[in-house]
Amino acid sequence: QVQLVESGGGLVQPGGSLRLSCAASRIIFSIYTMEWYRQAPGKQREFVARVTRTGNTNYTDSLKGRFTISRDNAKDTVNLQMNSLKPEDTAVYYCSAYFNALRYWGQGTRVTVSS
Repeated sequence: QVQLVESGGGLVQPGGSLRLSCAASRIIFSIYTMEWYRQAPGKQREFVARVTRTGNTNYTDSLKGRFTISRDNAKDTVNLQMNSLKPEDTAVYYCSAYFNALRYWGQGTRVTVSS
């Protein structure tokens, strides 16, 4: 069974940084496009960032410059470096892997930005 396990969430003050990680198992990680989504309280899940199997990256426009996605195919992990965090970044962050018609989701890690 495919597993995506997120970690690194927590409570951080505005302006702070967090690094989220997602460890994948039981998939051929290198062929999957990896993405991060987030869901804030009372809102729909939204796209955050993507890194393709070739290393190309995409971000939702409002997060460009503050968030950086990266992948390590040797460790089957994808990371999300989040800087200059704002209260509106508070959400549960989900890792997703997809290849062709296959998509998998992690359970999420909670990020709370508050003073």
